[in-house]
Parts: sequence; C-alpha cells; structure tokens
Amino acid sequence: MKEECAIYHTSSAGETVDLGRQLGRFLKRGDVIALAGELGSGKTWFTKGVGLGLGIARNMIIASPTFSLVNEYEGRHTLFHLDAYRLESLADFLAAGLDEYFYQEGVVVMEWADRWPEILPDHTLKVEFAIKDEHSRKITMSGYHPRAVEILKKMDKVKR
Repeated sequence: MKEECAIYHTSSAGETVDLGRQLGRFLKRGDVIALAGELGSGKTWFTKGVGLGLGIARNMIIASPTFSLVNEYEGRHTLFHLDAYRLESLADFLAAGLDEYFYQEGVVVMEWADRWPEILPDHTLKVEFAIKDEHSRKITMSGYHPRAVEILKKMDKVKR
C-alpha cells in the first residue's frame, strides 16, 4: 500500500492546538496517533487540541505524561496520552505495559513514538513536527492503512 501524506503549517501554539482539535473530531475508539519531533516542537499542544476534539472539558489540563508515562482523560472516547521520552528501550516500554493501551477502548496519542515504530499497530496515523522558527511548525501527517487514509481524507478539508 502507498503511504498517504498531508502537510500543515502552524504559526502559533493556538494554531497547533486547533489542528489537533480538528483531528480529534474525526477519531474513534481504537485509533492510534504516533507523534514525533524534537523537544518543544508542539506535540503536547497538539495533544491538548486532540483532547478538545474528543470532547474533553476545556478546563481539563492536558499535560505531558513524561514522568507518569500515561495520562487518561474522559471525553467522547477515553484519551490515553502516552510519553516514551524517559524510557531507555523497547523492553522498558513493554515492561511498563504501555503497548496494552493500543488495544483499549479509547484513542491513543503517543509522544516520541518514532523511538520504536515496530511496536505501533498498522492503522497508526503518524504525525511529525518540525520547528521552522520560534513559533512556526511544519506538521506532517501520514499513514498507509485504510483507517489512517480515511482520517487523512477527512482532514483534507482543514486548511494547510
């Protein structure tokens, strides 16, 4: 299968949140979103937006689970926000049981997912963040599985 791709540009944290919110509107149980990008590139801001799109209350603080490894939030679907930054190896990831979240009744958003791409389910939508300057980001969404392609087609209506 051919990998499909969509590129977006944001010029503020607010625009990054809004792009995540648009994506969150299209997500359903079982979806996995794999985030990649250097520190400060907008992964957590984007996840805040996904949470809003999933109907998580605006006053709920969605924070990076760097030290807790996973945070759960209730919305239209449960959001499982994973962070693999502190883990040293795939064995650590598996020992923590984080792979089990891929098969829960919710939506998984995983930061630093590019560390062990072989663990990600086939239907994963990849989102890569590149810093253009202090405020601007290039955000590339890609996937080849029919579910990822379906999400990308729905996102196609969002301005790039």
